[in-house]
Amino acid sequence: MIATIYYPDTAQLKKLLLRPSGNNTAVMSDVNTIIRNVKEQGDKALLQYNRQFDAYTSSAIEVTQDEWRKGADNIPDDLKKAIEIAIGNIETFHFSQKEETKFITTTDGVSCWRKSVGIERVGIYIPGGSAPLFSSLLMLAVPAKIAGCKDIVMCTPPGTTGVINSAILYAALRTGVKRVFKIGGAQAIAAMAYGTETILKVYKIFGPGNQYVTAAKMLVQADGVAIDLPAGPSELAVLADETCVPAFVAADLLSQAEHGPDSQVLLLTNSEEVIQKVKSELEDQIKCLPRKEIAKAALVNSKAILIKNIDEGIHIINEYAPEHLIIATRNTDELAEHIVNTGSVFLGNYTPESAGDYASGANHTLPTNGYAKAYSGVSLDSFVKKITFQKITPMGIGNLGNTIEQMAIAEGLQGHARAVTVRTKNLKQ
Repeated sequence: MIATIYYPDTAQLKKLLLRPSGNNTAVMSDVNTIIRNVKEQGDKALLQYNRQFDAYTSSAIEVTQDEWRKGADNIPDDLKKAIEIAIGNIETFHFSQKEETKFITTTDGVSCWRKSVGIERVGIYIPGGSAPLFSSLLMLAVPAKIAGCKDIVMCTPPGTTGVINSAILYAALRTGVKRVFKIGGAQAIAAMAYGTETILKVYKIFGPGNQYVTAAKMLVQADGVAIDLPAGPSELAVLADETCVPAFVAADLLSQAEHGPDSQVLLLTNSEEVIQKVKSELEDQIKCLPRKEIAKAALVNSKAILIKNIDEGIHIINEYAPEHLIIATRNTDELAEHIVNTGSVFLGNYTPESAGDYASGANHTLPTNGYAKAYSGVSLDSFVKKITFQKITPMGIGNLGNTIEQMAIAEGLQGHARAVTVRTKNLKQ
C-alpha cells in the first residue's frame, strides 16, 4: 500500500518526487522501427501491426456508416444524456476562450493585429483497450470543431473483432469527427503523422496513450509534426489539512491510481491523523474496485508525506508540478493563488478530479511528468494558429522609416534598409 514519509528534508524530497520510469531506450527503439515501416509501407504495415498487436486480421480499417449507426444505437439513453451534458459544458468553457481580433495602432499610420485560424487537419488518438476513453475524444474534438479545424481524423485500436466501443463512436458522431480508423498504438501516430494510402496526413496530433504512443508522438514531433503536449502516466497530488474528508481524499487517490500501474499519486498533509484515516479508507475502498490490481501497483509508486505546514506543501507541489492537484484545506481559494506549476487545480472537498475528467467543462488533457512547469493543458488555443498582420500607410512609413533604416544599418543589413528607403524617397517625389 502507499508509503508514509515523515517530514522529509530537501535531499530526501528530490528522490521522493521521482516519477516511475521504464526501459525507455527499448521502447524508443521499437517505436522507431514501427514508424519507419509505416512511412515506407503505408497501409501494408498498418494491417501487419493490427494482426501482430490486436489479432485483428481484416483489411477493413475505416469505420463504416453502418458501424457508426449501430454503435450509436447501442448507447443507453442515460449515457447519451450524460455525454450531451458533458459536451454542453465543454463547449461553454471552450467557446469562452475565443479571442476577438484587435486592431492596434502602434504608430500613426501603422496598424498591427492578430487573427486565430483553425489548424486545417488534426489527428486524434483515443485508447480503446481496458478503458475506452471516449471522454478524451470529447475534450479534443469539441475544441477542434469550435476552432474551425476542417479535417478531424481519429484512430483507435480495433481489438480482435474490429468493433469499436459504442460510446467512442457516439462521441465521435456528436463532435464532428468525420473519419475513424481502426488502428492503435505507435503505428496510428505514424499513420497520422506521415499519411498512408487510406489515412490523411495531419498537421498536429492530439490524444493520450501508453508509453509506445507517447514515444511515437515525441519522435514524430522531432521530425516536424506538431503534437499537443508531452504526456506520460497519469498523476495526482492532494494537499490536505484536518478540514478534509478522508474518504473523499482516498477516493480521489484511487481514481487516478486505477489509470495504470505506472500512475502516481501523492498526499501532502500537515496532519498525521489525516494520513492514517486516508490509508484506512484506501484499504477499504480498493476492495470494491474492478481495477484494484492496477490501483495497488500504482500505490507502490505513491507517497503520503507528512509536512510541517501547508506552506511547505505548496513549495513541494510547485517543485513536483503535478498533472492534477486537489486542495482540500481551509482557505482553498487563497492557497490556489500560490500554485504556479500544475496542469489543473480542484478546490475544496466537493470538487473531485473526476469532474474535470468528464463533465465540468475544463479540459482534462494536461502535462505530466513535471512538464506543467512550462506547458499548459489543451485549450482552444491548441487547435489554432495565430497569424499576425500589419498594414502601413504612406504616412506610417514616413513616421517609422528612419527608425527601421537606422536599426537595419546597425545590423549590417543594407538590403533591409533599402526596402524602406525606396519607399520614403518615393513619398518625396
